[in-house]
Amino acid sequence: MNAKTLRVMLAASFLGGCASTSEVVTGGTAPQRPMHSAADYNFRDDGPADIYDPFESVNRTIYTFNARFDEYVFLPIVYAYEAIMPDPLEDRISDFFSNLSEIPTFANSLLQGNMDHAGRALHRFAINTTVGLLGFVDIASAAGVPQEREDFGQTLGVWGMDNGPYIVLPILGPSNLRDTTGLAVTTLATMTAIPGDTQDTTAYKAANYGLRPVNVRRNIGFRYYNTSSPFEYDLVRLLYTQKRELDIER
Repeated sequence: MNAKTLRVMLAASFLGGCASTSEVVTGGTAPQRPMHSAADYNFRDDGPADIYDPFESVNRTIYTFNARFDEYVFLPIVYAYEAIMPDPLEDRISDFFSNLSEIPTFANSLLQGNMDHAGRALHRFAINTTVGLLGFVDIASAAGVPQEREDFGQTLGVWGMDNGPYIVLPILGPSNLRDTTGLAVTTLATMTAIPGDTQDTTAYKAANYGLRPVNVRRNIGFRYYNTSSPFEYDLVRLLYTQKRELDIER
């Protein structure tokens, strides 16, 4: 097994989709609650020397806040959502938001000059939006058309922009200057593209600020302080950085 394959396996199994990319957790049952609380750990201040983390002290504080927010606010909402929603409806909502993600994937694939991913995203969006009832049914995956995820942080990386300093964003989790810049540009572009009248509707607000984040968290298998390691911050920092490098290399 070569080093690159090992890095892929580690990143996929541990992070399960932190921040920009995710591995979907199937099934409607709620995962077990974390075995430990945030207060159970006292992390070291040192970490891998090859990852630029000049704001480490602040980042660790935000990481602890995120863990507590996740355990006491976010996950209880997710568990309540899973308890109330029938499993088939949860899957339809997940498919709907997944279909919407084909739009930025298509745009960023074009910007990267990756015509294969652009064509696949367009193909998936066309099939799922029409035959798949506005994206509520993922017909494309059932037909053997796999999904790719491309974001503007990856595009900046393809264009040659370095990671910059490692950053832990409140609630959103691990990132870096390049990916945070990409997220900001994507958010601004989305707000500009969607008419103000639409953004002011109750349905849009409920979907974008309610269902979407709950669905995203539901589909991320990672649970804070459930790794049996006192150096979890270091592991997340390392694996997030390596995973994003692999995302750009694809």
